[in-house]
Amino acid sequence: MQTYIALLRGINVGGHRKVPMAELRELFAKSGLINVKTYIQSGNVIFQSSNSDSKKLENNIQKFILDQFGFEVPVLVRTKDELTTIFNNCPFIDAKKTESYFVFLSAIPDKILVKEASQKTYPDDEYVILNDCIYLFCSNGYGRAKFNLSYFEKKLNSNATARNYKTMVKLLALS
Repeated sequence: MQTYIALLRGINVGGHRKVPMAELRELFAKSGLINVKTYIQSGNVIFQSSNSDSKKLENNIQKFILDQFGFEVPVLVRTKDELTTIFNNCPFIDAKKTESYFVFLSAIPDKILVKEASQKTYPDDEYVILNDCIYLFCSNGYGRAKFNLSYFEKKLNSNATARNYKTMVKLLALS
């Protein structure tokens, strides 16, 4: 049995795409996933499954969310080990790491696209693209950052969702 973390993008934001966590946990359980836990309202679900295909899990979760709630939600699924590796690979010093964001990508982007995306910089935002994660530090806070998920999704031709350091620590603890 493998432990997974599903990262849902864009639910319960500004009163849109409302997904109650109790209903989400129940939906995951009814779909055959076990030991289902959620963390905060922004779409973090820890569960276990005997299925070893993360992409198949992502597709299944997207489908049962669409069927239940009537809208599409991008879903990224990572194993606990993958999440731990991403967390440990953060290239920032500890002072920046604790204030950084981890932007998960649906796939490892093409090196040419990474090179093109990396040419754009802003003085208060710093980022590093490693494999399927963008490590983002915004000295003025994420809400004031010049970069956003849409920029990276378009430039890297990938779906993305971000989690802050504190959420990452909690997800690892819960998994």
